[in-house]
Amino acid sequence: MTTPAYRRILLKLSGEALMGDDAYGINPDVVSRIVGEVAEVARMGVQVGVVIGGGNIFRGMAGAASGMDRATADYMGMLATVMNAMALADAMRAAGVVARVQSALNIEQVVEPYIRGKAIRYLENGRVVIFGAGTGNPFFTTDTAAALRGAEIGAQIVLKATKVDGIYTADPKRDPHAERFSRISFDEAISRNLQVMDATAFALCRDQKLPLNVFSIFKPGALKRVVMGEDEGTLVYC
Repeated sequence: MTTPAYRRILLKLSGEALMGDDAYGINPDVVSRIVGEVAEVARMGVQVGVVIGGGNIFRGMAGAASGMDRATADYMGMLATVMNAMALADAMRAAGVVARVQSALNIEQVVEPYIRGKAIRYLENGRVVIFGAGTGNPFFTTDTAAALRGAEIGAQIVLKATKVDGIYTADPKRDPHAERFSRISFDEAISRNLQVMDATAFALCRDQKLPLNVFSIFKPGALKRVVMGEDEGTLVYC
């Protein structure tokens, strides 16, 4: 295949992906490499939306577990995702890619608010749009934000970038005989109780008939291969 299989994608990046081997924070070398992968597919004419997590800075669930009010902890986590989105956009600028950050929380002195129509116009004009602050509501994960934004912008697929190169029959780190699924339906993934992503996000993708691909962001060239429709990661289909 010489042309991309998808015209518009929603890429879900975890905050932890930005850490590399560091204990916390943002590793510039890792961010530069991820941006290089995104830039490559963007220059192929693929419209790219990105939802970024904040676990490398603050995780709401961890804060709640330590006694903090859950809603307060989640809002703090949303602010962490905005910080990551700004860092990602700045790295893209340095790489020659025009990016726009939109936040579900109103902090207009820093980034513009999420406006669906404007986000779609940015995508159509070749800008990478980075969505920060999750859904703007506590008790929802950035997985759910990725499914929601993917459906809203008319993405053809949600790509979940992880540390593992797909969905396996068992944990590949614990079971050497675990096999990777090349393709699996939403219904089969549910019946097998495979922990693909947050249950709310998974149900939203299924109900909106929005396919999902789980792949490793640490595998060089994997993002491009997924976008080209090659056998990379695991495709979850309706």
